[in-house]
Amino acid sequence: MSGWNSITANMLGRDLEGITALKYSDEKKKENAYGGGEFPVGRGSGNYEAQCSITLYKEEIDALQQALPPGGRIQDIAPFDILVEYETSSGMILKDRIRNAEFTNRGVDVKNADGTISTEYTLIISHIEWNVL
Repeated sequence: MSGWNSITANMLGRDLEGITALKYSDEKKKENAYGGGEFPVGRGSGNYEAQCSITLYKEEIDALQQALPPGGRIQDIAPFDILVEYETSSGMILKDRIRNAEFTNRGVDVKNADGTISTEYTLIISHIEWNVL
């Protein structure tokens, strides 16, 4: 069984250390097609859609910001891939590739009694390659 400590996420050429959460999924809408009778006679499908969000410590975002020109925005970073590696209990490495990611927001989420500052960022992505080599 894999746990959080068995995951490595690489983004923009470096393994992320200041990451506290990563969420990604994809779906393809499917629906039954009806004709004569009460049961479906076929199935139709719609567009593919993928979602992704990442929660990073402020220090990780600050490091990204340092690599940008003065006044640059993380939303202006060219599309990039995120490689996520999972080490299984047997030592096997499984990999997912999140393709063509771009940040859609930038902000800070901090409140009284927080020991750290971390913020969830939404990414627009084109697709996910599951279990790549």
